[in-house]
Amino acid sequence: MNIVILAAGQGKRMNSALPKVLHPIAGKPMLSHVLEVARSLKPGKLCVVVGHGGEQVTAALAAPDLVWVKQEPQLGTGHAVLQALPHLDPMVTTLVLYGDVPLIAASTLRRLIGDAENALSILTVTLGDPYGYGRIVRSGGKVKRIVEEKDASIAEKKITEINTGILAAPTTSFQRWLPQLGKQNAQGEYYLTDIVALAVAEKMAVHSSHPGHESEVQGVNSKMQLAELERVYQHNVAASLLHHGVTLADPFRIDVRGELNCGRDVSIDINCLFEGQVCLEDGVSVGPHCVLRNVTVKRGARIEAFSHLQDALVGDHSVVGPYARLRPGAKLGKDVHIGNFVEVKNSNIADHTKANHLAYIGDADVGQRVNVGAGTITCNYDGANKHRTTIEDDVFIGSDTQLVAPVKVGRGATLGAGTTLTRDAPPDQLTVSRPKQLSIAGWKRPVKMK
Repeated sequence: MNIVILAAGQGKRMNSALPKVLHPIAGKPMLSHVLEVARSLKPGKLCVVVGHGGEQVTAALAAPDLVWVKQEPQLGTGHAVLQALPHLDPMVTTLVLYGDVPLIAASTLRRLIGDAENALSILTVTLGDPYGYGRIVRSGGKVKRIVEEKDASIAEKKITEINTGILAAPTTSFQRWLPQLGKQNAQGEYYLTDIVALAVAEKMAVHSSHPGHESEVQGVNSKMQLAELERVYQHNVAASLLHHGVTLADPFRIDVRGELNCGRDVSIDINCLFEGQVCLEDGVSVGPHCVLRNVTVKRGARIEAFSHLQDALVGDHSVVGPYARLRPGAKLGKDVHIGNFVEVKNSNIADHTKANHLAYIGDADVGQRVNVGAGTITCNYDGANKHRTTIEDDVFIGSDTQLVAPVKVGRGATLGAGTTLTRDAPPDQLTVSRPKQLSIAGWKRPVKMK
């Protein structure tokens, strides 16, 4: 099978310098969604026809399995498929898709392709308001032709079955039909839909099938339509999560821009954003207003409100937040507590360790059962290079402590509050680094000059 994706449109109504097919649905370009579905059908040839902003499109989505074809000038959909024709295998079926119709389902396309053996198979849908779409003209129940809105008569405009543009037929048929297309129409373009009349004239069977949901064939021509399809996509994701047992505080206030895999008894509060690959294991709860990007959260862990996690691992029964940040490379063991306004970056934190508030742990290896006091900072950057801090098991770090890396704190050590550690602290000892406390008699606080 060949697949041709038409992605040459300018998208004037988007009012944007970005090519239309690169505008995102769920965090990735519309064309990426179409390509994902197309690849699931395992085509022998996958051809994308580009036009306006073609260099941007090819640069953004370049892949070895894609054949890029430039349509210049843009003379209609029939002309676009004609440009792709030399790159297609003539011995198989060709399926035509659109780069701005991002929610088409693979199951719908498989039904369509199944009807295209020695026939033309078109995807149609019935709309309450068909304005602007090409109408399916039938006679005796059989499809005879497609007429565009601008060329339709008053009677034809009353037809509610419309053309989606998605169709499939033997490639050899496209080779016969496309050179015959004319542009005697209101747009002065070569319409791909005119091949229906050519197929009927040849007495070739013309089959029609319908999508599972109307939203599958909705195209995007404006930012409003883009926003509408975003909500449709997110509603579909939420419905799937609910079906698989996830508890959502509000299915209309969740955004998934990637792949979210959930175990049993997972609960997600309102306004959470999931990006990239996110895995929430059994019993995980995510509080409101959290952002998780490429994160694994192990069994029974809690992510409290307003926390931001990226490229991180959270161990079993750990607690993160509220208002915590895990940056790339943060790996938490079991029963770790990372509290409010604590930031962890590129660090390994072992089981039962707690940093409950106001701390920065960067480029560090922290052992088990460590207590990190408020205001603790690992000073990991010397202005040119990053250095690591090692904190062994059962260490107690007092508040307002700075650990100037590279430095090591031995097992069971205690660092007194206010310590600036520049040398290794020995195990099982108290290390204190602070100036002698002074009280100066007669000192007066400065006052403002009048």
